[in-house]
Formats: sequence, C-alpha cells, structure tokens
Amino acid sequence: MTRTYTLRRRAEQQAETRRRIVEAAVELHGSVGPAATTISMIADRAGVQRHTFYAHFADERSLGLACSGLTMERDPLPDAAPWRAIADRRERLRTGLLAIYGWYERNASLAGCVLRDAEHHALTREIVGLRFGPYIAAYHEVLGAELSQKQEAMLTLAISFFTWRTLVRDCGLQTAGAVDAMVEAIAG
Repeated sequence: MTRTYTLRRRAEQQAETRRRIVEAAVELHGSVGPAATTISMIADRAGVQRHTFYAHFADERSLGLACSGLTMERDPLPDAAPWRAIADRRERLRTGLLAIYGWYERNASLAGCVLRDAEHHALTREIVGLRFGPYIAAYHEVLGAELSQKQEAMLTLAISFFTWRTLVRDCGLQTAGAVDAMVEAIAG
C-alpha cells in the first residue's frame, strides 16, 4: 500500500510543479511577452531549477501550447455558432463584437503582448494561428455573411484586437460605443 501512495503523491507533486511552470510562463507572457520570456525567467518565477523545467517541457513549443491551452481553458474565445441564429445582420454584428471585445478586455495584457510578438516571433505566430485561427475564421464566416468586399475588410478591422485597443484604450470609448462605431462602419 505504501508504494501506491508514494507514486500517487509523486505524480501530484509533478503535476503541481508543471502547473507552477505554466502559470509562471503565462504571467511573463502577459507582462514582457513570449518573445522576451526566457527559460531562466520562468524557472525563477516558478521556483524551480532549469533542469526541472526541461523535465516537464522538452522545448519552448510544448510550453507555448501548454500556456495557450491553459489560457483558453480559463477563458475561451467566444463561440460564433450561437450568433448564426440572429437574423438581423446589425444585431448579429453587435452581439458578436460585444463578445469578442469583452474577451479582449478581460485578456488585454496577455493578448496585447502575445499578438504583438506574433508579428515577429515565429513560434508565437504559429501558436496564435493554432489557437486563434479557427475562431477568427468562424467570426468571418458568421459575422461576414452577405457582406460586400469593403464590408468584409471593415469586419477584419473590427475583429482585430488592435482596433479594440485603439478605440477603447486610446480613444476612450466604452466597449458598447466601440462596438456601435464598428457596426456602423461595417453595416452603414
């Protein structure tokens, strides 16, 4: 009996160490960004040695997938499927953008750093494509139904995190005001 207990306790400790490493990395990704985060920084913040980090993660890609997985588990991007049932195009746009902008607001620091780094850091770009890509495609499919090419371009602008940040953080609009501005720009 003692052996089973010991193995179970060891597995729990390993899972706890892995969780601390992932949470430390997520915190750093939200403050300095994934491109500037080093293994040493993560190990220090998690309270482990570098060799312990490598015992849990073979490389930075596996860590990035674990970090993005935890982030999406805690607060998933909005699902576009329910918006299909909204017949009125303006209301569908409003509902979708409110949900997307709400997610941006809740995740502003992390999303800002990660999306900024995705522009020049290949691994971050890959992981953003894996995690965000299907959602963005669904937003275009559901919210972009029956839009002209110009309206589709405006929708692309509206869905962008950087547009949300400009409208809300830089220009001082409330989220609802930013959504109204973009709905007007798209649907006229």
